[in-house]
Amino acid sequence: MDKQQLAKEIIHHIGGEANVLSLVHCTTRLRFTVKDKHKINKSAIHQLPGVIQTIFIAGQFQLVIGNEVNAIYREIIKQFPIDNTTSQQKRNWFDKAVDTISGIFMPLLSALIGAGILKGLLLLCLNLDLLHEQSGTYQVFHAASDSLFYFLPMLLAFTAARKFDADPIVAVVVAGALLYPELSEIFQEQGDLSFLGIPIIVTNYATSVIPIIIAVYMLAKLEHVLNGWLSPTLQTFVTPLLLIALMVPASILIFGPIGLLLGDHIATGYMVIYENSAILAGILIGFFWQILVIVGLHWGLVPIAFNNLSYFGSDTFTAMLAPAVFSQAGATFGVWLRTKDKKQKRLAGPASFSGLLGVTEPAIYGINLRLKRPFFIGCAAGAVGGGVVGFAGTAAKGASLPGLPALPVFLGEGFGLFLLAIISSFGLATILTFLFGVTKEQTITLDDNNQATEQTTTKLAKIEIASPLNGAVVPLSEVDDAIFSSGAIGEGVAIIPINGVLQSPISGTVTSLFPTHHAIGMTSDEGVQLFIHLGIGTVQLDGTFFSMEVQTGDSVRQGETIGSFDISGITEAGYDMVTPVIITNSDQFMELLITEEENIICEERLMTVIK
Repeated sequence: MDKQQLAKEIIHHIGGEANVLSLVHCTTRLRFTVKDKHKINKSAIHQLPGVIQTIFIAGQFQLVIGNEVNAIYREIIKQFPIDNTTSQQKRNWFDKAVDTISGIFMPLLSALIGAGILKGLLLLCLNLDLLHEQSGTYQVFHAASDSLFYFLPMLLAFTAARKFDADPIVAVVVAGALLYPELSEIFQEQGDLSFLGIPIIVTNYATSVIPIIIAVYMLAKLEHVLNGWLSPTLQTFVTPLLLIALMVPASILIFGPIGLLLGDHIATGYMVIYENSAILAGILIGFFWQILVIVGLHWGLVPIAFNNLSYFGSDTFTAMLAPAVFSQAGATFGVWLRTKDKKQKRLAGPASFSGLLGVTEPAIYGINLRLKRPFFIGCAAGAVGGGVVGFAGTAAKGASLPGLPALPVFLGEGFGLFLLAIISSFGLATILTFLFGVTKEQTITLDDNNQATEQTTTKLAKIEIASPLNGAVVPLSEVDDAIFSSGAIGEGVAIIPINGVLQSPISGTVTSLFPTHHAIGMTSDEGVQLFIHLGIGTVQLDGTFFSMEVQTGDSVRQGETIGSFDISGITEAGYDMVTPVIITNSDQFMELLITEEENIICEERLMTVIK
């Protein structure tokens, strides 16, 4: 399927152009904000060639495409005039924060990475005496690599204005005033400046991040107020006049200093953590980074990297997450070496190479998460490498997407140990995945009575799991949460409940109970470990609408009522009530058979585990 047709199919199955509020993209994903997520045909989108995975997170419907994402994005924008303004749909503050950060930084990502790599290559040329700082060639390339960072507030002003639904040109004018060189020159000559008797704190806003985002946010609020007061004719010239006249002084006097103070606190807080235990910080970042990538929450940490570059001129945070990227590529390479499945081998080779270039989504969604063990082996190997990088003190000299092309960005202190860390992470993940990451494939067939039989003389045991709820049965792949739908926790199914009664699906023991009572874990007498999560994102309700009649350690019988919840209250609060029922140790069993019924009641067979 060519790109033109793929673009048409994506928009068609997402509910049509009228269902799309906005569309942005990052290095591997198309990120849609839609009016009605129920109009999305996820199963059809999954079947489209080039679509690796779909995720619904932070109020966005995300399609993992891979390296072709930019071309597909351009084709969609070319065919469909989508207005990329902020969605007004109801979302919680965390979803809004992640969506805002990603919307501001994503449009700049490709250019930032390119400039960062060029800066690293220049540093390499200086170290090898191929160029000298006084040469014209170096100065031209230095300007090319540094201009984006120096004028970063102006670029952020443009993208933030589009995100906050403000005039982007006026926002750039305000940012330009913060960077205006004569203010700094006059301050250096006179020693102080004032505006209408108010002292001005003159500082260098070049490369800063937070001040202009705050200023543009306030500009957008003021613009909406002015446009509400003024007639359309006056809005054309009066609104820009007032915005520039009011927001430039306000940004210089108030919002700029506040942003710098906030950025200073973020930088100080990061350094306190880093200096107290850089090794521990590296271990945690190396292990959890790809888990954050899966659910799209890594964008919430992007300002830390940019803030570090602004305040310190380098960034240790990006360096510590680099082994996590290489370890996932290594885990996929281990699958390529170990598997005998030809289709799996065809996917694993290119996905591993893509991971080495810094794009891990094909490796994660195409291979590692599907097999489970390789993904967590990659996380563990990334933790080892992250700890080594933390010990080495390696830092990136510019924004980068960790991968082979970006290695020059990390030249400097600790670069030798940095190379050792990423090589070790890749190698460790490869070896462990080869040895332990791919389980032996077994052939299971079913007779007319759905009895599982194996092509050996071994007698198989079956364990029936009853439905804990009355409701509609939906495949786990259709759950709008990547942690569940990808199978990262385990195999299973989901139920959309029609009443608020929860019954025990097995006879066994309650092994875990969340304090918020929205989720429970239990183990059957036969050793099957189950996890039931009532709704998606409902942990944020902090226990409201949920009640459990059991405690950790209690014995339960299959069919016994163990809890209750208020469906109407939860849904009115804006949460999806679809409930995953997961077997967390499914990799220890030969097969899992799921009911083919579309609707089910408590105590009916939901799943059968073949042991």
